[in-house]
Formats: sequence, C-alpha cells, structure tokens
Amino acid sequence: MRFLKSAVLAAAALALSVTCSAADAFKLAVTDVEGLERLQVEWGPFKEALENATDHTFEFFPVTSRTAAAEALRAKRVDFVVTGPAEYIVINKLTEAKPLIGLGRPDYFCAIVVRADAGITRPADLKGKKVAFGDIGSTSNMLCPMQLMSDYGVDPVKDIERVHTSRNIAHEALKKGDVAAIGINHNSWVGTRNKDESVPNGFFRVIARSGDLPNDMLMVAAHVDPAAADGIRKAILDNKEAIIAAILQHEENDKYSGMDLVAIEDSAYDLVRSMYTTAGFPQYDKFIEE
Repeated sequence: MRFLKSAVLAAAALALSVTCSAADAFKLAVTDVEGLERLQVEWGPFKEALENATDHTFEFFPVTSRTAAAEALRAKRVDFVVTGPAEYIVINKLTEAKPLIGLGRPDYFCAIVVRADAGITRPADLKGKKVAFGDIGSTSNMLCPMQLMSDYGVDPVKDIERVHTSRNIAHEALKKGDVAAIGINHNSWVGTRNKDESVPNGFFRVIARSGDLPNDMLMVAAHVDPAAADGIRKAILDNKEAIIAAILQHEENDKYSGMDLVAIEDSAYDLVRSMYTTAGFPQYDKFIEE
C-alpha cells in the first residue's frame, strides 16, 4: 500500500513537472516587425533580458500583419505580443487578450500643425480645408489628431478633406501649402522639422496638442495561465532597468528613449476606443486599413 501511494505521488509529481516545463515555453510576437531576422536583430536583446528576468523561455513568432497576430492569438499559437494602443483595441475585441506591461513613451502625443503665415490659429479654421494625416489606423498619426479636431468642434469625417500619407510627404505638402494642416505624432514631426534646413525658425505653428497617449504594451493572450502572467509582470517590473536597456539597444527602438515599464489595465485604453468612434469605426472589430 505504501509502495502504491509512493508510485501515485511520483506519477503526479512527474505530470506536474511536465506541465510546468511546457508552460515555461512561450511564443512572442511584435506587430510592426516583419520577418524572423528583423525580430532577432531589433528585439533579440529584449527577448534575452525577458528570459533572464523570468526564468521562462521565449521564442519569436513572426507575423506579417496585425490581423495575423490576432489570428495567432485566437488560435493559441502565440502567447505574448508587443503592440500599440490602436492595435490593442482591435486585438482585444477579437481575442480578449489583455495588457500586461506598458512600454511608456515620453512625449507621446499628437498635434495639429499649420504654417504660421496661413492665418489659421485654431482647429475651427480648418473646416472645408485639406488636412494630411499619417498611416491609416495609427494611434498618434491618425486616430489621435482626428479626436483632437473633434474635441475642438471639427468633425474629422465631414468637416475637412482628409488625406493620408507618410510623415515626410505630409511635411513637404504643408511646407508648400498643398495642405492646410497635418495631424501627426508631435515628437516624430519635430525630428523631421529639425532636419529640414530649408525653413526658417517660426515657419510652423502648432494650433492644438493632445494629452499624453496610452502606452504601447506587452499584451498577454487569454489562454495564458493568469498566475504565470502575474509572475512575468512582477519579474519584468523587478528587472525593468535591464529590460529597458535591452529594448533600447537597437536604433529602431529610439522612440522608447527615456521610457519606463509600468503595470497597466484595459480601462486605460478607453480613450483610444473613443478615437475609433470619432473616426467612424465604432465597432473596432477590424483594423481600419485591412
């Protein structure tokens, strides 16, 4: 009888060991990085720091689009995803994945920029005029500036002529007067403006700025054990300095310079849900451009 009990306990311990071992291996995706080689180069140091902090194993799972990331989460083929606020809203709707850790970006807000000599001093002056925005579906280059216009009484769907283009092309169009304004990630545009030696100081004017936007994030799939997710969150926060240093090793992640890692909740992204509604997509159950 004693032997039987010992055998049962040993079998249970072995099963538990196998379960824990399997749970220790996770798949990790990054929504705006295509291809395994780029993932390894740009996010390899982060993966290594994550493994050192958590004692878990993480394996990159390349995705070709945000839709592909959502499908992989829903199929339980990926466990953690690095993504942005606008992407999170749709992915959460489709998969019930949740935010785990916020990747805080300093000076992460949008602005509406005009030429200083255009006689435009407030968003209401843009009614009936052409305004350029960045990538369709971008948090800071589309959704945020559209919400900002709405906050000032301008319907960004009906009251303006909206165009979408790259940051550099929008900057040149504004400089030439081809558009009356650009709605854009302020920090990114400042970098473009400062490199442009063809315009004098004071050539542009910011007529509206948003508040700071919700963070980019590391999100966790709904199928991941909550206790495991909580342990990973705690390990990341306890080792944030090493993990931040790892993220910043590659120049593609310069937008995170001065960043912090913070615990976040879903409610922090209700602001972005409002932005989707303002832009004319109140269901937020699919990516706008896909």
